[in-house]
Amino acid sequence: MSDRTPKTTHFGYKTVAEDDKVSLVANVFHSVAAKYDVMNDMMSFGIHRLWKRFTIDCSAVRPGQKVLDLAGGTGDLTALFSKRVGPSGKVILADINASMLAVGRDKLRDQGLVDNIDYVQANAEALPFADNSFDIITIAFGLRNVTNKDAALASMFRVLKPGGRLLVLEFSKPQSELLNKAYDFYSFNLLPKMGQLIAGDADSYQYLAESIRMHPDQDTLQQMMEQAGFAEVSYHNLTGGIVALHRGYKF
Repeated sequence: MSDRTPKTTHFGYKTVAEDDKVSLVANVFHSVAAKYDVMNDMMSFGIHRLWKRFTIDCSAVRPGQKVLDLAGGTGDLTALFSKRVGPSGKVILADINASMLAVGRDKLRDQGLVDNIDYVQANAEALPFADNSFDIITIAFGLRNVTNKDAALASMFRVLKPGGRLLVLEFSKPQSELLNKAYDFYSFNLLPKMGQLIAGDADSYQYLAESIRMHPDQDTLQQMMEQAGFAEVSYHNLTGGIVALHRGYKF
C-alpha cells in the first residue's frame, strides 16, 4: 500500500489531482470546439484577431521557415503563418485536443490552405519533435491550460532551433484597478451567460474565466521562461494587460 500523496494542481479555482487535469481540460474543449471561433469573436469583440496579427508581426517570420503553432486550436495563427512562410516553408498545427484539431483542419482546408500545413496531436509537456526543429514556436491562449507549465516551456526550448524565438500570447493581469474590476465583472457575470447562450455550456466558460485568474502574471511568466533557458525575454501588454505577448529567444 503506497503512502504517496497524489500531486495536485488547479483546474480553475478547484484543486484536482494532476493526473485528472488533462482529461478535465479535454472535456472543456471537446464541448466548446464547434462554437470556439464564434465565442472568441463575441468574448473579445473581435479584438483577438488584432492580438494574433500583432503576434505574427512580432515573430518576424520569413519565407521558408518552419513554425510550430502549439495549442493552435482552430488555426487562426496557422493560417496567417502559412501565407507568410510560403511554399518553401512549413507550419505544424499541434493541439492536444482532437476535437479542436479537427475543427482547425476543416476550417483551413475550406480556406484552401493545404500544401504547407501539417497537423499533429501533441501534449505540450512532451513534444514529439526532434531537438532544434523549429525557427518559431507560438502558443496562443493555451499555456494556462497546461498542467506542468515548466515542463512545457522546457519542451518548447528543446525543439526550437538556436536563434529561434518563442511567442506566448495569453490572458494576463490588467494593469489598472478600474479595468481589473470591470474585467472581473464581465468574466464572471456575463461570460458564462454568453457561453450558455451561444455554445450551450456555461460551466466551460466559467472554467476559462477562472483559469485566466490562476495563470501566472506577466513578470512571473517572464521569469519562468528565463528559467527554462530563454534569453532576452520581454513582454508587451495588450488591451491594458488583459492579454500579454511574451517573447524569448534560444541562443
